[in-house]
Amino acid sequence: MKSTKHVLITGAASGLGKALALKWAAMQAEICVADINQQAGEQVCAEILSQGGKAFFIPCDITNIDSITSLKECLLSRWQSIDLLINNAGVASADKMEVEPIAQWRWVMEINVFGIVNMCQQFIPVFKQQGYGSILNVASQAGLTPIPFMSSYNASKAAVVSLSETLRLELASDNINISVLCPGFFKTNLGSSLRTQLPTMEKLLGKLFDKSPINAEQVAEIAYQGESNKQFLLLTHQQGKRLYLLKRLLPRNLYFTLVLAQTRRLRQLLGNEQTQ
Repeated sequence: MKSTKHVLITGAASGLGKALALKWAAMQAEICVADINQQAGEQVCAEILSQGGKAFFIPCDITNIDSITSLKECLLSRWQSIDLLINNAGVASADKMEVEPIAQWRWVMEINVFGIVNMCQQFIPVFKQQGYGSILNVASQAGLTPIPFMSSYNASKAAVVSLSETLRLELASDNINISVLCPGFFKTNLGSSLRTQLPTMEKLLGKLFDKSPINAEQVAEIAYQGESNKQFLLLTHQQGKRLYLLKRLLPRNLYFTLVLAQTRRLRQLLGNEQTQ
């Protein structure tokens, strides 16, 4: 029986992706760090190797099919089989609906949604051929309980949740497990990819990242434990868990009344902000 797990992680050169790579490597998995940033990706591999783990870097742009095909061919020539695909690569956006450029919508969807679709279309056949496999898709709490002024980001992450639910049903008889991670705000580099025309929103999100009760390493631990137990929906923040439970159990009008009250200050701050 194979003793070393083979794990492919996209967007693993920094932020949550790096934390996921370090966590799985610490649990004796061999990691393929896939990212568009070669220098940062190789640094992550060097850190894993310095800790006695196994890792290597392969450049990959998840919006480019040829790039993904090259990644797959390199992996299969090296590994022969893959145990786990973690679709982590993603970007963030925040704007008013009436002013957010459609080009920004396309940018977010191309990476956050179609990037995962591209990866799944390439690697699900590999899992089917080898007779097993697991996929962990990284969505967001925003995909379950959205907040104002992040329409494109919220919609992209909700699509990831729905896609994951669909795949769980579609692949149930193929011995392919699907999990979806929905973290709330935590200290990461996601803000560095943020595109917005709202300076106040950028500052607010920065504060939320900094004030988070958990960090990327703790999110990675939750992801590892949940995926190892083959759980489907992995939530990271107690407040997010409560809000999602309320959404499921409360009458819809009552839930929206509650959320509107919670987001009143945010809507006041940003509702009157002039587009820069």
